Amino acid sequence: MTIVRIGKTHRLCDAVIYNGIAYLSGAVGRTGTDIASQTKAALDEIDDVLKEAGTDKSRLLSATIWLADITDIDAMNVVWDAWVDKDNPPARATGQVPLARDKYRIEITVTAAVA
Repeated sequence: MTIVRIGKTHRLCDAVIYNGIAYLSGAVGRTGTDIASQTKAALDEIDDVLKEAGTDKSRLLSATIWLADITDIDAMNVVWDAWVDKDNPPARATGQVPLARDKYRIEITVTAAVA
């Protein structure tokens, strides 16, 4: 079975597809300073990578969301709820962890079935 790597660098790939499943790297809020704008930026990035992988958010299997501050969960959920496919939500976990850069408030990783 072939392994497809999208957005490959020397350190990581934006996604790896194997056996009909796309595994995406963590998307962070590269733009904005508040949780809402960073969540939107991360979800926009996920949409772009899913499209490149030949799938979309309606085929999400799982999502893991890391917040730098768990008190941001309600504001993050407002953006998430507007974005997620309500007929096909993924299994999801959310937690608080220190992120790689102090400016990041969120990081999201997902897996999706490839159409």
